Amino acid sequence: MMKHLILAMLLSVASLHSIASTDDEYLLGSGDVISIHVYGEDDLSLETRLGEGGEITYPYLGQIMVKGMNVAQLEMILTSGLKGDYLINPSVHVSVLEYRPFFIYGEVKHPGGYPYQTGLTIERAVALAGGLTERASESSITVNRTLNQKKTTVKVAMETMVFPDDSILIKDSFF
Repeated sequence: MMKHLILAMLLSVASLHSIASTDDEYLLGSGDVISIHVYGEDDLSLETRLGEGGEITYPYLGQIMVKGMNVAQLEMILTSGLKGDYLINPSVHVSVLEYRPFFIYGEVKHPGGYPYQTGLTIERAVALAGGLTERASESSITVNRTLNQKKTTVKVAMETMVFPDDSILIKDSFF
C-alpha cells in the first residue's frame, strides 16, 4: 500500500514537472497573449497580444523584443530592467494566457485554425477539427513547421506532438 502511494506521488510530481518544463521551453511568438504581473505594482502589470513584430511596449522600459524568448527569459529581462532605478526588489511573473493557433486542413470535417493547447497531438487536433472524413488517410499526414527559422515539411503519425503555427495536412486515401 505504501509503495503504491509513493509511486502515485512520484507520478504526479513528474507530470507537473513535464507541464512546467513544456511552458518553460515554449518560445513566445506573434499572436500569443501574455500576462505580466509585478507584485505590489498594479500600474506595471498588463496583458497584451504580441503583434507581427513580436515586440511589446512596457512602462519605463519602452519597446522590448520578446519573440523567440521563453517566459523565464522575459521575467529576467523585466526584473533586471525594473531593479534599481524603479524598484528595489521587483517580483515579476509572466504567463501565456493564450497560445497562437495551429492550422489543420485536408480530409478533416472542419478545417481551419484552432487554439493551441499544451500536450496536443495530431490525433487530438483531428478530434478538434471534427474527425477525419471517410476519404482520409491516417498514414499520409504532413506538418509544415518552422524549425531554426526555416520552414520544413515533415511526414508524421497520429501520436506526433503539435506546436503553435503548425499547419497539418491530412491527405486523402486512394482506396
